[in-house]
Amino acid sequence: MTYKEIRKNKEIKAFIKRAGINLTSLGFTDHSEVHTTLVADRAAAILKEFGYDEHTIELAKIAGYMHDIGNAVNRTHHAEYGAILANDILKDTDMPLEDRVTIVSCIGSHDESTGGATDPVSAAVIIGDKTDVRRNRVSNKDKSSFDIHDRVNYAVTEASLKINADKKVISLNLQIDESICTMYDYFDIFLQRMLMCRGAAGVLGAKFKLTANGSKVL
Repeated sequence: MTYKEIRKNKEIKAFIKRAGINLTSLGFTDHSEVHTTLVADRAAAILKEFGYDEHTIELAKIAGYMHDIGNAVNRTHHAEYGAILANDILKDTDMPLEDRVTIVSCIGSHDESTGGATDPVSAAVIIGDKTDVRRNRVSNKDKSSFDIHDRVNYAVTEASLKINADKKVISLNLQIDESICTMYDYFDIFLQRMLMCRGAAGVLGAKFKLTANGSKVL
């Protein structure tokens, strides 16, 4: 079972679509296929830069693409629901058991409230997921009704993830419009996620750095 085949799987695509609909209706940021594809691509890029083999990269892409399907069931415990759904779907494919378990474990541990990186696949997916901060993730078009999550994401006017394998550093560089969101608000929402990225980078033998408006923060 390849990443290309996963991308064409009607059942997986249906869960991703439903997850995106559910979260948009609840006022959350974008969790559509745009987000899941970005996470898959970013996780693959991280592992490639650090010299991991194609098989590990392929698993990270699959896990990244599927990581949020649990939101089709419920936002609360979506990582755990997603892991169960993924196991149910993938066990009916030709994927080897060990690969399936790696993907299921990654999905089940990607949420900052309950999880953490345990291997290179989960580390890359966590970093890919938690660093997807961008203005166009805000689904609410009414600025007057923005909650703190909307303001924080909308305030990010520029974001770039830099990977330096030689120095073993992964850096997230943000430009934040402080007239929309204060730095305090940003870290009130994202500090736990950034600390999770630091732990994930450690699994890859690297350091995670965060800069905001040109100043090193983490």
